[in-house]
Amino acid sequence: MTGEKVKAVCPECGATNLYPRAAEGKKVVCGRCKSVLPFPGTVLEPTRAQAGTLFRNSGLPVLVDFFSPTCGPCHVMHPVIERLAQRRAGEVVVVKVNVERDPDLARDFGIQGVPTFVVISKGIERDRMSGAVPEEDFAFWVASRA
Repeated sequence: MTGEKVKAVCPECGATNLYPRAAEGKKVVCGRCKSVLPFPGTVLEPTRAQAGTLFRNSGLPVLVDFFSPTCGPCHVMHPVIERLAQRRAGEVVVVKVNVERDPDLARDFGIQGVPTFVVISKGIERDRMSGAVPEEDFAFWVASRA
């Protein structure tokens, strides 16, 4: 489907854009701020400023994966997160936050253990869940919160 477009959120300004699927591998920019948009379905690892913008301004729900590179259950959930991001491209923005690299953001959210998943919609935390869970259960949890 050459003309198919999906929603993509700009990590710089939070604007929702229509991203042509046929443009994969090409430079597509935000209609508002002209920053380069990530391909829909890409798991984002934003800076602290970008994360704040996404959490406040995203027109799509944001699933945040607070993780640590030294955490076994986090590694188990990594492919689950990747597949969910691709399946729900244009419906949910998936963001990973490394709690070792950004402890302040983790502290702002009261993260006490990893992996912890938080769904944010229109700047409001909708729900959270901690630990590794089966993929089907996780997908259902996200779908019912996002």
